[in-house]
Amino acid sequence: MNKDRAEGKAKDIAGRVERQVGEWTGDSKSQVKGAAKQAEGKVQNAWGEAKDAVNKSNDGAKASERGDEALDADDEESAPRRRAG
Repeated sequence: MNKDRAEGKAKDIAGRVERQVGEWTGDSKSQVKGAAKQAEGKVQNAWGEAKDAVNKSNDGAKASERGDEALDADDEESAPRRRAG
């Protein structure tokens, strides 16, 4: 989880709380501000998820270029053993 996802989730939760308090108290200004903060948090969280996905795919590509791909449990049994030389 990166910084954008954490901050986005925090803004989303804070916005939900502010919006809900506005609903309970009848304060439409707080409802609007809370909804805006909540939307901002959702966008920031989505941006962080996209960045994580790109980083994950880049990490996989780098491992593939190095030949460092991890074997699945099924592949380990049939894979030839490397000998220390």
